[in-house]
Amino acid sequence: MNQSEDALIRQLKQGDQSGFTTVMEMYQDLVYNTALGIVQNATDADDITQEVFVQVYLSISNFKGESKLSTWLYRITISKSLDHEKRKKRKKRFAFVQGLFGNNEEEQHPVEFDHPGIQLEKKEKAGQLMNAMKQLPEKQRIAFTLHKIEGQSHHEIAAIMNTTLYAVESLMGRAKTNLKKILHNYYQEKFSDT
Repeated sequence: MNQSEDALIRQLKQGDQSGFTTVMEMYQDLVYNTALGIVQNATDADDITQEVFVQVYLSISNFKGESKLSTWLYRITISKSLDHEKRKKRKKRFAFVQGLFGNNEEEQHPVEFDHPGIQLEKKEKAGQLMNAMKQLPEKQRIAFTLHKIEGQSHHEIAAIMNTTLYAVESLMGRAKTNLKKILHNYYQEKFSDT
């Protein structure tokens, strides 16, 4: 950590509102984009972003400074995003059970991926990639999202995920292999129907 980050953390721990505002301004895009990369829904990513900063405000006293503030924020964002997805899955299962008994009011939302870093003409392919990423095991998806969407190095991902560099490289290799298989199957199905 550098001196300005140390000073900012001291401000936060003292309950200084301007320090909290500074953290939000500095890291809002990082938190939102990371959440969006995982949950792939803008409204959900907004909600998660708010949850993350509430968590930061409430638990800054627990921050030990053993990692960078951004690393800590990534960890909270990933945790909140994964928790959000688990809640959504539980709601879907509950709605399915309700549907069995004729009370199915669940709304179906297609995956609509609108990440600020994706150009308009590439949105369809990005949507296909995001759908494929949803099928990856959790750790592979997180490593892939942090590296390919957020531009984090393997070393930083290892710090964020609290694992080894070797484990990150392994996760990335498996994620790429799995994505190739998923996308290959998608394109074979798509073009065999024409």
